[in-house]
Amino acid sequence: MGNARYCLTKADLADAIYAAIDIDKQKAATIVEDYVELIKEALDKEAKVMLSGFGCYEVKSKPARRGRNPQTRETIILRARRVVKFKPSQLLRRAINGEKVSDDEIDKEY
Repeated sequence: MGNARYCLTKADLADAIYAAIDIDKQKAATIVEDYVELIKEALDKEAKVMLSGFGCYEVKSKPARRGRNPQTRETIILRARRVVKFKPSQLLRRAINGEKVSDDEIDKEY
């Protein structure tokens, strides 16, 4: 997984669940779909989604602002919108930067 172009998909997650526990592939795919749907519903209600040891998803509102069409250089108004922000946990940050994370630190995070 050192390849920066690798993309972990829902199918990959379902395959990993299938391999880890004794359920059929369709049930594993349903688990992944339901999990993603729960996260989407929570974000739609502007709830924070915190996954210990991984990070936090949160919906932020961005106000309308002036922008510029790069082709015509015409000034335009970009509408207000909501965006999803992700903030990785300290454990995830350290792990992706090659730092050792002890089992005790992982246990504390959960």
